[in-house]
Amino acid sequence: MLDFRLSPQHLNYIGSGLMRPECVLATERGDLYVADARGGVCHIAPGGAVTRIGGAERREDAEIIPNGIALLPGGSFLLANLNGGVYRLERSGALTPYLLEVDGKPLEVTNFVLADRHGRVWITISTRRTPRHLGYAPDVDDGYIVCMEAGQPESARIVADGLGFTNECALDGGVTGAGVKSGGEFLYVNETFVRRLSRYPLKSNGSLGARETVTTFGAGTFPDGVTVDAEGGLWVTAIIANRVIRVTPDGQQQIVIEDSDPAHVEWVEQAYQAGGLGREHLDRTPAKYLKQVSSLAFGGPGLRTAYLGNLLDDRIAWFESPVAGLEPAHWRW
Repeated sequence: MLDFRLSPQHLNYIGSGLMRPECVLATERGDLYVADARGGVCHIAPGGAVTRIGGAERREDAEIIPNGIALLPGGSFLLANLNGGVYRLERSGALTPYLLEVDGKPLEVTNFVLADRHGRVWITISTRRTPRHLGYAPDVDDGYIVCMEAGQPESARIVADGLGFTNECALDGGVTGAGVKSGGEFLYVNETFVRRLSRYPLKSNGSLGARETVTTFGAGTFPDGVTVDAEGGLWVTAIIANRVIRVTPDGQQQIVIEDSDPAHVEWVEQAYQAGGLGREHLDRTPAKYLKQVSSLAFGGPGLRTAYLGNLLDDRIAWFESPVAGLEPAHWRW
């Protein structure tokens, strides 16, 4: 376990004027890219200047609502559209469909997209329920994961099904703990509304083995983002409770940052247990420093700066981490 806990008032911030920066990516050059609810991506330069790529002037005019985003080798982006499907965004702002269906059926609530170093794209679908807030329930079990070879939509196939509101996923590169590498590699995924972090053994052909539970979370803790560090730890961001939690490979949990309001957490928990959780519970927070923390990306020198995406903020929080992140596939793209 790490001997590290940060008080939220000691967080730093970068960027301004962002809109629903749910997902954040960092690169070796110091650039940050974040999802933007106006239908595109915001680029945050190392000095903090913000430039929008694509999208509309107003959120109401956006063609899509980007949730997770991925950076491709040529510099374009993939956007996971909450209304369904994955789109490709060029640096020019041009937007085109990338993958809209699998097995002849439209992709439903598309939450996250990950481009890996094996040339594959991983896509998480939170739920088949419409509207998506019907999936904010303890019994949700219809989320799934799609895998496709980059640029080959005909290769798209469902590789895991029956998940409890599928959210972010991450590959560990075969790191099993304390930086030790093995021949195996796992795909980790958060199941937000069954409050579980799961993993699947990754096979060489892109198929997955049987699901394994890494850890489960208690009242008020709804896991959203997941990122792997260089020692094999999993950094989980949890909305509602506003926590950043480091999970060891054997499932032990350590809260690294917390900005919780007990009354708010209890209000949400009661609605969740009663089957009445809705957008009104996710679209507000009394927290002062973390506004629904939803993702974490390691960047900066030595991959020791942790950047935090927040659903309800207009900037990116960051802090210096005691452990380096695992280099993401897009680090040098």
